[in-house]
Amino acid sequence: MSIDPGTNHVASMPTSRQARTGFEHIDILWISEGMSCDGDTVSVTAASQPPIEDVVLGLVPGLPTVNLHNKVLSPTLGGEQFLAPFRAAARGELEPFILVIEGSIPNQNIIEGDGYWTSFGNDLETGEPLTLNWWIDQLAPKAWAVVAVGTCAAYGGIHAMAGNPTGCMGLADYLGWDFKSAGALPIVNIPGCPVMPDNFMETLTWVLYHAAGAAPPPPLDSLLRPQWLFGKTVHEGCDRAAYYEQADFARDYNSPKCQVKVGCWGPVVNCNVPKRGWMGGIGGCPNVGGICIGCTMPGFPDKFMPFMDAPPGGSLSSMLNKPYGAFIRRMRTITNIALNKEPKWHHNGRELTSGYDPRWRP
Repeated sequence: MSIDPGTNHVASMPTSRQARTGFEHIDILWISEGMSCDGDTVSVTAASQPPIEDVVLGLVPGLPTVNLHNKVLSPTLGGEQFLAPFRAAARGELEPFILVIEGSIPNQNIIEGDGYWTSFGNDLETGEPLTLNWWIDQLAPKAWAVVAVGTCAAYGGIHAMAGNPTGCMGLADYLGWDFKSAGALPIVNIPGCPVMPDNFMETLTWVLYHAAGAAPPPPLDSLLRPQWLFGKTVHEGCDRAAYYEQADFARDYNSPKCQVKVGCWGPVVNCNVPKRGWMGGIGGCPNVGGICIGCTMPGFPDKFMPFMDAPPGGSLSSMLNKPYGAFIRRMRTITNIALNKEPKWHHNGRELTSGYDPRWRP
């Protein structure tokens, strides 16, 4: 490994031994001491494809045995008992492990003198707090895979918005977008505010199957998101999309019609929530009358505010679509009326009027 003297960040140099797969057991070290509300952890407890408890209990065939270390979900009493595997991993005495980071990463370099933005445990010799940044520098190069859960960890999110005093950023901004783990994997970003439960568990399961040697690495896009989850827009999976085509827009939040004019960014946001639903196939912002505010996007929240205003492009596209949509809506209404009438030969008279013309004649 090497250390960039300008940033004090550690760059990984995987070896053939570290990059192997076929593990029978693996630890997941989950740190939510970034600028975080623990909302992603809470959200993941609602997953069903698969449930996180099924993974931990070994009920999913083909996966390695998983030891999960998460402060919210841990059965330990906390303190040093909870920190023990993290300290072991930092010393290089625990492998393989997956590092999951929740929450955005503050910039410790902007602090002059003493102080820190966020910490996780204390140094055993000095008693001083160990910053999140220290843990990432120690653990990320040794981790078989590194996963950023939620938009804050992926791209900075709420805590990284304009005017913040912490210099927050996403994990890839901190480690570098070309970072590779000890397992030769790039950072895996699973955005969402909070993350969609099944999006995270489905991706984590893929990573675990890859660790077991039973699957290839998960395919990621240029922003390190799972391609199969974030390759389409909200609009492409939205039940309201047909109203947009017909230029039939909602004027308030009680309408079932397209909500572009009342603040929805769905046509340009990469997210699968309308198709997947939030939990157990149910819910999801536009599915229940909410607007899309772009919470899975790298530009969130700055580029999507103010949230309740119509997107600038939405006004133009809806205006251009209005004459076409009005014509299409009228034509479809006429056709709908025609198709709602039974054929004229459905009757109980004495004469057959269906147009049947047999080839044979008496």
